[in-house]
Amino acid sequence: MADCIFCMIANHEIPSNVAYEDDRIIAFHDLDPQAPVHVLVIPKKHISSLDDVKEEDQELLGYIMFKIHEIAADLGLENGYRVVSNNGEDAFQTVKHLHFHILGKRKMTWPPG
Repeated sequence: MADCIFCMIANHEIPSNVAYEDDRIIAFHDLDPQAPVHVLVIPKKHISSLDDVKEEDQELLGYIMFKIHEIAADLGLENGYRVVSNNGEDAFQTVKHLHFHILGKRKMTWPPG
């Protein structure tokens, strides 16, 4: 999609701090990190959100989930990390391109609150 910022990053039209890349996905450091480690993983194919995933995208989404643990390990997240995907306006999805946040190195207390 021509006006999608994440598509522009995937196509190297906009510079980014790339953590991982192959022919299907790219992972890059978030410009406004919400944790000490905050990387976004996106498919290079434009998919607007989880609501727009098609049957033909099943293998791609499985591939993304498979690669996330490798990317997290490369980032040194040996004690755990969160994977988050905001879906739609009410979930604060600000870029209309499917993406998964890898968040790590932030100590959380349990139970929360």
